[in-house]
Amino acid sequence: MADEVRRLSDELVRDPGSRVFVPLGEALRRRGQLDLALKVTLRGLERHPHFADAHDLLARIAVDRGDLERAFDEWDMVLRLAPGHLGALKGMGFVCFQQGRFAQAEEYLAGAEAHGDRDEQVASALAHVREARLELAQRPRDPGRLPAGTTHDPRYLFADVLSEAEQTALLLDRDGLVLAGAYVAWDGRDVGQEVGAELSGVTDAARRATRHLALGEWTSIVFETEVAVVAMTPSNNDGLLVLATSRATPLGLVRRLLDRCAERARRWQGGRL
Repeated sequence: MADEVRRLSDELVRDPGSRVFVPLGEALRRRGQLDLALKVTLRGLERHPHFADAHDLLARIAVDRGDLERAFDEWDMVLRLAPGHLGALKGMGFVCFQQGRFAQAEEYLAGAEAHGDRDEQVASALAHVREARLELAQRPRDPGRLPAGTTHDPRYLFADVLSEAEQTALLLDRDGLVLAGAYVAWDGRDVGQEVGAELSGVTDAARRATRHLALGEWTSIVFETEVAVVAMTPSNNDGLLVLATSRATPLGLVRRLLDRCAERARRWQGGRL
């Protein structure tokens, strides 16, 4: 990746008017260098303001930075420049889904399916959105308890607990496998299992650290990343509950949401939902 960035950077220096700024910006985005990726992309757009793929890249950078409104606007621009652009249709479907606008999400993803030549990611995302619409229609009035006999997809266990579109929660077992919840990426993929795999062993590590420091049993951890606030708390059988929200969410609200999700998880695991 470093060699690719160096090669693309050298090419852009030799020809500042080259469209190579798009793959360069994408390479930087994948490395997590979002500020630099944004700078490179904006500078390229000054020379190529009507280049649809550049606006598409700018939208994906915006998603990584947690700015869904900016992402939506950029993808809207992409569709004006290149009607039927698959990435833009998928991206706008993702944003609408995250904002709880399921009907619009389905519309964009159906458009992507029509242009995507049987794209498996689009088909999966469209099915996910349609299930979410059905789940919303069946959502109980009382968020603390589901009616007896109601079939509840574990992926939506926390749907009525979380109050904003940019909030998500996962319940993991001790090996990092997802028991409930979902994490949908901008392209419609549910990356919950990948997130769980990266977090496997966190509970044991936290327990060892708190015991080593004579702090007693750990109860929760809250930390900030470049694009989100993440909170974790242990769950039954050495599992882990993970909550992610936007950076704009007050920490007090993060903790309250974590407590509510933890209570929902306990009731679900105890068969009381």
